[in-house]
Amino acid sequence: MRIALGLSGGIDSAMSALILKEQGHEVIGITMTKWSPSSGINSADKRGCYGPSEPAALTAAIQSAAKLGIEHHIIDLEAEFTDIVLKYFTESYAQGRTPNPCVVCNSQIKFGVLIQKARDIGLRFEKFATGHYARTLYHEPSQRWQLLAAADSLKDQSYFLSLLSQEQLALCLFPLGDRKKSELKEFAKAQGYEHLIKKQESQDFLESTDSSPLFRDYKVEAGDFVDQNMKVLGRHKGLIHYTIGQRKNLGLAGFAEAQYVLALDTVQNRVIIGPERDLYKDTLTATNVNWISIPEPTETLTCTAKIRLAQTPQPCRVEKLTDGSYQVRFASPISAITPGQVVAFYDADLVLGAGFIRQ
Repeated sequence: MRIALGLSGGIDSAMSALILKEQGHEVIGITMTKWSPSSGINSADKRGCYGPSEPAALTAAIQSAAKLGIEHHIIDLEAEFTDIVLKYFTESYAQGRTPNPCVVCNSQIKFGVLIQKARDIGLRFEKFATGHYARTLYHEPSQRWQLLAAADSLKDQSYFLSLLSQEQLALCLFPLGDRKKSELKEFAKAQGYEHLIKKQESQDFLESTDSSPLFRDYKVEAGDFVDQNMKVLGRHKGLIHYTIGQRKNLGLAGFAEAQYVLALDTVQNRVIIGPERDLYKDTLTATNVNWISIPEPTETLTCTAKIRLAQTPQPCRVEKLTDGSYQVRFASPISAITPGQVVAFYDADLVLGAGFIRQ
């Protein structure tokens, strides 16, 4: 089978290529470029996927393809990434929501525009593979492709893939889905790729701690920190610098207990803060829900859900509302439910669907 593989230059994508080659497939490496110096993100003070380290990552991908002995193509997606992901990122913050750019990038760029552009330049392939830790399965009774969590629960990335469509899932291959990361490192060492084991992996979206250059076209104003009684406690630097649950870098002192961001008031340009216990809530509303592995439920659904990648899915009930959104009620309150983030629904390892948190 002829398989296109998203090649980053890291251990996961390189070993995915090697596994596919050992299975007898013909592998084509494709690497997207997306960063531009004109974005203003020109410093790299942390590990991330968008920033000035991209040229080095591109060199690593080229070297990786050469060592693997596979055909390799570089596809420029700077314009599309700017128009889709960066615009979504900035507009979300400007509207008081905390974006999840990785989920949007996967559904619209990596498994969307990248594949289309690869075909537009004449590349032929039957499947598209990546180094994500997740699994897929075709369910005959429902005639649907299903997304499942990875065998390695500590590396599982199914949450980030939960907005993929049936068409995208049908095209996907995840060679690492059944493997533990520890096993992969041993495999890489045995195959002569020990240098990739030591390579640091991206952990954030931006490489820079300062995202303000992306907001040059927005009016970002300082405002008040207030408590839940609207008493002014200090001044903030602008709503784009804060997210629900944040404790660090508030610049506030003199409290008997630690203070956290509880809410963002975009109308009055205020950041509402309070003690950690007030972060806990048991209900959220989800919009634009994508039922990925099952048909849309016609009755109240009992399942588990998580609102961030590293969270263990929590028991909940999901009920459709008259406006098409869904109310999610957890069995126990959970911390820092954040508008703009993704809530993903699970039945054991099966990813049922996901949507964006509205409130």
